[in-house]
Order: sequence, then C-alpha cells, then structure tokens
Amino acid sequence: MTTWFLIIIYLAFISLGLPDSLLGSAWPVIWPEMGSSLGSAGIISMIIAGGTIVSSLFSNLMVERLGTGRITFVSCLLTAASLFGFSVSPSVLWFIVMAIPLGLGAGAVDAALNHYVAAYYKAHHMSWLHCFWGVGATLGPMIMAVQLASPESWRGGYAVVAAIQFLFAIILLVTLPLWKKVAATREPLPSAALTDSAPAEATPAIRPQANTIRLRGVRPTLLTFLLYCGIEAMVGLWGASYLVGSRGVAPEKAAVWISLYYAGITVGRLTTGFITLKVPNRLLIRYGQLLTITGGVVLLLPLHPSLSLAGLILIGLGLAPIYPGLLHETPARFGRENSARLIGYQMAVAYTGTTVIPPLFGLLSVRTGIGVFPFTALALLLLMFWSAETVNRLLGRSALGRE
Repeated sequence: MTTWFLIIIYLAFISLGLPDSLLGSAWPVIWPEMGSSLGSAGIISMIIAGGTIVSSLFSNLMVERLGTGRITFVSCLLTAASLFGFSVSPSVLWFIVMAIPLGLGAGAVDAALNHYVAAYYKAHHMSWLHCFWGVGATLGPMIMAVQLASPESWRGGYAVVAAIQFLFAIILLVTLPLWKKVAATREPLPSAALTDSAPAEATPAIRPQANTIRLRGVRPTLLTFLLYCGIEAMVGLWGASYLVGSRGVAPEKAAVWISLYYAGITVGRLTTGFITLKVPNRLLIRYGQLLTITGGVVLLLPLHPSLSLAGLILIGLGLAPIYPGLLHETPARFGRENSARLIGYQMAVAYTGTTVIPPLFGLLSVRTGIGVFPFTALALLLLMFWSAETVNRLLGRSALGRE
C-alpha cells in the first residue's frame, strides 16, 4: 500500500511539472500568431505564479479541512481545465484568464505534498519527488516540439497535455481512499531521522515560535528560494526565445533544447536521491550552485550555438539538488514545530520569485534585446550562491551537514 501511495505522489508531481514548461517552449510561435509582444509571456507567467502564491499561503488551512488527497485531485483538475482553455484561446487576454486557475491549482498541491514528504520521508524521497516534477517539465516541451511541427501547432500541444492531466485527475479520484489509509498508518519521522547520512552530532532542539521569520537563517533562506524559482522559471520561459532570437536556433529545436534543460534537472534529482545516502543535503546544495554558475559562464561565452545547449544542461543539473534539498532541510534547520508554517512561507516566496523575475526580465529584454539573457542568468546565479552561503555561515557547523 505504501508503494502504491508513493507512486500516486510521484504521478501528482509529474502532473505538476507538465504545464510549467509549455509556455516558454511555445511562446516564440504564439506571440506572433496572436499579434502580441515578446514580453507578454512575462505577464502570463506572473499571473500563474501569483495564483500559486495565494494558494500556497492557504495550503495549510486547506489541507486541514479537505486533506492532502482531495487537494491534489482538485488541483490536478483545475490545471487540466486551464490547459484546455489555453488550447482554444482566441487571444492573449484569454491566456491571462486561464492563467488564474492554473496558478491556484499548482500552488496548493505543491505546498501540501512538499510538507508531507519533508515530514514523513527521508531526503532521497524528496529528491525523487522533485525528479518526477522534472519528468513532467521535460515531457511538456517534447510534446510541444512534436506538435509545433504538425498542423495543430501549439494548440495541439496544450490539448495533448490537458488530456494527460484529465487522466491523472481520474487516477487521483479513484485512489482517494488510499490517502486516508496510509495517513492512519504513518507517524512523522523524528528530526534526527530525516537525514539519510549518518549523524555526526545531535541537532539542538528548536522551540516553536509564533514569528518564524525571526529565526536565525530564515531570511537568507527565503531569499535563496526566491532566487532559485525565479532563475528556474526565467530560464524555462525565456531560454527558447533567446535561442531563437539571439542564437539563430529553429523554434522546434529550441523547444527540444529547453526540454533537455528540464531533463538535466530530472536526471540530476534522480541521481541526487542516491547521493544523499552518503552526502549531506547541504553540501549537495553548495555543489549544485557551483555547477549552475559553470553553466551560466558557458552560456555567456560567444561559442558555437550548439554549446548553448551544454550551458543549459549544466544549469539544469546544478539546479537539481537545490530546491528539494532546501525544503528537506527545513525541519532539521528550524525545528519540526516551525516547519509547516515555514514551508508555506517558502513556497509563497519561491513563487514570488517566479512571479517577479521572469516578467522583469521580459521588460528588460524589450528595452535591451534578448541577448542580455545569459548575463542576467549568471548574475542571479551568483546572488543565489551568496544567499545560500550566508545561511551556512549563520548556522555554523550544522549548516555543512553536521546534524
């Protein structure tokens, strides 16, 4: 029963990832057809992320009233309906309307499942959970690339993904009773058991606080979440436009290359799930950030356009351990009693990054040109590395994996 339950959670995260990469991979074709502008994608992305902020802030309350299983089902159904709406959109205005339920659906299930896995499962399960998000995010552009080469074009891509989402929703509806059965048999893991690696020393007890923002290290951690999701979304949304507009890559090939960026995240998280058995999360977060910076440098250099793909894949591989690692560290760093509230805050701040950074880059690209993309990406990656290292300094030895 537990195995089937994990499969359902993984499927839920595939459904969460599928829509995330569609807009960026299809936008080079959508905006000319709609008579819109290149920067309009930033507005749509901002509205989607705004919905996720709202729903993630209220996720704790919704889970208490409805349960994680029902929240997951309703969220999947909302995203399926929204994607079908995109497929029949007559204008960019309709895209904006459909973006609202898409964001609301994504935020609720993301926060609910992340908190559940952080509390009940070890670090490798968190990495694999987000690996399956990457599976969905990788499949999305691949499906779109196939449809862009067909008469249905981008509309067919959205329709296919909508059908897959409806199928996932049916599976979640049929398996709703399983959520209650598993919940009745599981107990939260003690904080010391959350890590997969052997503990070197005990983690000091952290008392619950009403104002969790004042806990040491919380604020730079929130900044790291904001920058992480902003960078991940910016590369996914504008990467194809940069490849087409600045590097001369065909739209279909650019969509495939963006799918390989998400494949880098996916493969990285699959691998990280095994590495966490030996290497602490917090060191993996550091190594991942150094790898993203390397990818940013490769993307920036005036090399052959095909090497832009190498830069994107390196960024994806480096991003892989950062988000799940930071989430899983929350109970160990700040106390289980504070983790539910903090994970909700982290989700909200993360989606704020998704809301703000991609549209801000859209405005920047309209003024300066899409060629500024690699410079902006590298600057944000360096800032994210600084914020994560600030947390390590504030938390001392325990920040380097000494539990």
